[in-house]
Amino acid sequence: MKKIALAADDKLGLDGQMSMHFGRCPAYVVAEVEDGKVLASEVVDNPYFQQHTPGQVPKFVNSLGVDAIIAGGMGPKAIDMFNGFGIEVVTGVGGRIGNVLEAFLKGEISGAAGCSHDHDHAHDCGGH
Repeated sequence: MKKIALAADDKLGLDGQMSMHFGRCPAYVVAEVEDGKVLASEVVDNPYFQQHTPGQVPKFVNSLGVDAIIAGGMGPKAIDMFNGFGIEVVTGVGGRIGNVLEAFLKGEISGAAGCSHDHDHAHDCGGH
């Protein structure tokens, strides 16, 4: 069994929308999966939502015991932290969380590209 965290823009679970940035999302959907099937999922509040606290979100997500994190965008330092914890990182995705999770389980999405964060706050870091 594996646990996968998905950065969420809302608290609607698998029916919610992906967040374009892993650290500035209000919640994560944490799904337990086995043999390509979702066994259970829960919404977990991001205690660092609205706070820019570098390094804290990867530590928090790691404490959830996840094997992978999926988000619209993420900085290279955070990607390195997650990789250091042995957590797979997937970025550059958006849409309905359940659809993104299904695509991940089918092997249709993978990989991470870091966002440099040398942009204005209107930029969402997605699609890098």
